[in-house]
Amino acid sequence: MDQQIPEQKITEIRRLINQYGYEYYVADKPSVPDAEYDRLMQELITLEEQFPHLKTADSPTVRVGGILSESFEKVVHRTPMLSLGNAFNEQELRDFDRRIRQAVGDEFAYICELKIDGLAVSLRYEDGLFAQGATRGDGQIGEDITVNLKTIKSIPLRLRENVSLEVRGEAYMPKRSFESLNQAREERGEELFANPRNAAAGSLRQLDPKIAASRRLDVFLYGIETPGDSDVIGKSHSEGLDYLDRLGFKTNQERRNCATVEEVIEYVMGWVEKRPHLPYEIDGIVIKVDSLKQQAKLGTTAKSPRWAIAYKFPAEEVVTTLVDIELSVGRTGVITPTAILEPVKVAGSTVQRASLHNEDLIREKDIKIGDKVVIKKAGDIIPKVVNVLVDLRTGDEVDFLMPTHCPECVSELVRLVGEVALRCINPKCPAQLREGLIHFVSRGAMNIDGLGEKVISQLFAEKLIADVADIYKLTREQLLGLERMGEKSATNLLLAIEASKGNSLEKLLFGLGIRHVGARAAKTLAIEFGALEYLAAASKEELIAINEIGAKMAESIVVFFEKEEAMELMKELAAVGVNMDYTGAKPVSAQESTSIFAGKTVVLTGKLEGLSRNEVKEKIEALGGNVAGSVSKKTDLVIAGVDAGSKLNKAQELGIEVWDEEKLLVEIKK
Repeated sequence: MDQQIPEQKITEIRRLINQYGYEYYVADKPSVPDAEYDRLMQELITLEEQFPHLKTADSPTVRVGGILSESFEKVVHRTPMLSLGNAFNEQELRDFDRRIRQAVGDEFAYICELKIDGLAVSLRYEDGLFAQGATRGDGQIGEDITVNLKTIKSIPLRLRENVSLEVRGEAYMPKRSFESLNQAREERGEELFANPRNAAAGSLRQLDPKIAASRRLDVFLYGIETPGDSDVIGKSHSEGLDYLDRLGFKTNQERRNCATVEEVIEYVMGWVEKRPHLPYEIDGIVIKVDSLKQQAKLGTTAKSPRWAIAYKFPAEEVVTTLVDIELSVGRTGVITPTAILEPVKVAGSTVQRASLHNEDLIREKDIKIGDKVVIKKAGDIIPKVVNVLVDLRTGDEVDFLMPTHCPECVSELVRLVGEVALRCINPKCPAQLREGLIHFVSRGAMNIDGLGEKVISQLFAEKLIADVADIYKLTREQLLGLERMGEKSATNLLLAIEASKGNSLEKLLFGLGIRHVGARAAKTLAIEFGALEYLAAASKEELIAINEIGAKMAESIVVFFEKEEAMELMKELAAVGVNMDYTGAKPVSAQESTSIFAGKTVVLTGKLEGLSRNEVKEKIEALGGNVAGSVSKKTDLVIAGVDAGSKLNKAQELGIEVWDEEKLLVEIKK
């Protein structure tokens, strides 16, 4: 191989790692996700192993961590704050277990802890008093952030015993604090923080401690570095954590002792599922040999301890190439651009598309076809493009131009006053009609089982349906002519269509897709007017007088029912037997109700097995209660189902009454 090729590649990778390290550790504005940084570091390690003569003293691989800021006094750590080796799959955990067994034999145990996604800190106590707090820095030298750490209320200023010791932990920003912070920054027109970890780091490295105090940070302690009297803390890491609890420190109580690697894997995989329910972010699980004596025998490398490893969860942010931008037309005529990506695995699933929302976002982020982009996916949310890696552009990238005409019907597009979206306003646009039909039969609307997007698209393409009334005129013969539609499927679909005729009015209202009218507003309107004919005749003033109905929604409703086509459609639906009246239970006011729920604010969390969440919500509201989405001091009651998460934790912190599903079922049946 040409000597210059690996040398040039190593030089370029080092440049990128140093740049990304500066952005992360000094500027607190990372431009790439952790997964991309880890990938580059691993590539550099591999290249330096292949070409050891090219490894230099200033290579990022000889470093333990980040770069120092000049804004704070430097602190030399008494013992280095090492990083952890990583495992990304089950096999790598088993390889770690095999290495431990080879070194210490089969008689050992693990302790597993959640890997908090925050900022590593070191706290020093002298005779029980908090003396100094520092960042990890480069692992050898950190920054003195004592004043800022004192603003974190979970860090004790005085311990319960007059001991001298140094402890290590992770300062972090709870999800609730992060959301409040970004909301306030958005209102002030300031740049938003990318994630809670970045926000926590930026908060603790503020020169003004009042800013740090306003950010409502928290901390979990995970280790004792200079233990003082070792007889007090015991002979294991888990006993050390118990000792920290006794001293008044906050440790994470989700830790678990595991006797085998199988138990470790079970613990890890369990948190892959439960992770979203936590009130703070975690990015993995830390697995440690529990015995302090065995830890000492295993020792450390220059970078990391041999007795511990971090299992990293699948990346929620990754880098890929944007190969094209595709346009779609929604049921309201909005033209939505979608990024077509080079397939990449994100959060455990392969992603090829990501939302771009609108033209303004494309311009704001300066997105070009061919760009290397960072995409993010959290849970089941549609992936989105976070930012563009401008430094990686080659010059072959192409600007994207939004069209002037609809990609479906070729009508001229317009941008309505006050909107950022381009819109097709042709009422006969095929794409809008098709999307409207798909919405009408969806679960939240008429809920016609078996009539999904593919079947609707087939029926529409074959000109068997043109509007929602046509759905109720379909015949068995027409259905049997569709691809993959057999006798049984056709029969079940016809039964589902027939059953949907009996839906209460709010389902029909939501299904009609009236602009600004969501499911909640549809129910409010159905309860208030009782029948479609009365709603259709209502004035804007009458509508605005209803709680939760604003001027925009009222105007949209009036305009909809003024259209001759809309009223003709209502007649057609009535003719085929679709119900036009509200048939649900009318909610009882808190004054009228004698139920235990009357006037109370209730929050549901976890999985309910006896009833669906919507059914429970309807029953509680019918009994005079109000169902809210989040727990606060105003919450009266929390119903906790299976795998209840952060809402249950918050309820317990606030001392709010908590019921299980069994008690709920007893009360709503009274």
